[in-house]
Amino acid sequence: MAQFKEYDLVAIGQNISATHKETNQPILLRKGQVGTIIMDFEGEAFLIDFANEQGITYAIETVSREYLIPLLYNPVSLQAS
Repeated sequence: MAQFKEYDLVAIGQNISATHKETNQPILLRKGQVGTIIMDFEGEAFLIDFANEQGITYAIETVSREYLIPLLYNPVSLQAS
């Protein structure tokens, strides 16, 4: 099970309905949408900041742990220690 912490980048694993931060209009956050964890609710859910390429937030939503996918940048060595 992935361990998430504040400021981790994550992707969502399913579509989520949200509200646009500026316009208050309904939007769809699509499966694969990337966000940053900004608050941890006892490891069960996380407040996620969704921002565009310029870093401007368009949505902040609480997402259950089961719908989050960690983003990985480095491989794990397969060599035995």
